Amino acid sequence: MPDTKKIYPRAGDSQTIYLKNVIDCPNIEVGDFTIYNDFVHDPRDFQKYSVLYHYPINHDKVYIGKFCSIACGAKFLMNCANHTLSSLSGYTFPLFGEEWGHGITPEQSWDNKGDIVVGNDVWIGFEAVIMAGVTIGDGAVIGTRAVVTKDVPPYTIVAGIPARPIRRRFSKEDILFLQEIKWWNWPVEKISEAIPYIQSGDIKGLKSLIH
Repeated sequence: MPDTKKIYPRAGDSQTIYLKNVIDCPNIEVGDFTIYNDFVHDPRDFQKYSVLYHYPINHDKVYIGKFCSIACGAKFLMNCANHTLSSLSGYTFPLFGEEWGHGITPEQSWDNKGDIVVGNDVWIGFEAVIMAGVTIGDGAVIGTRAVVTKDVPPYTIVAGIPARPIRRRFSKEDILFLQEIKWWNWPVEKISEAIPYIQSGDIKGLKSLIH
């Protein structure tokens, strides 16, 4: 059975890691078996190169589920990247309170749109960008270099700038079934037994296994 405590799940492959095991930021949570691949930087530097504008002052979080696949160059842009649009100016006066005074605080510089939440079994393509406040449903696919500005429904493929739905991966009935069984929460032994059905897209076989 696979070892969830490994950093490198593939022998001889230093570009692919189990992401959970290199995260030391309390505001980034990653589920078991989620992988990250990086052929430009050391993948262990995910926090440095992929989670951007994640300043402690804002306390926003990134949640990434189990069995996700995150490609090289994917970026998560947090709230501190946003200049507030309620101001008459796009300039970040509050960041320079010691210069301008007026009692304004740094937090007034940006619009806080919330945390980034990525479900389970999500594939995030090469150099895709996920914006603050976005929730991505289980089983979704984010296309190469897509910029995700809105929530993505479960098992939906999105692509483009801004990202738009291309199609659902499966029928509504099958999506509801997959969301109900949540196979990613099963014991590893049961997941291993189910892999032939999961990998081949055999919904009927998967149903026969659990009924």
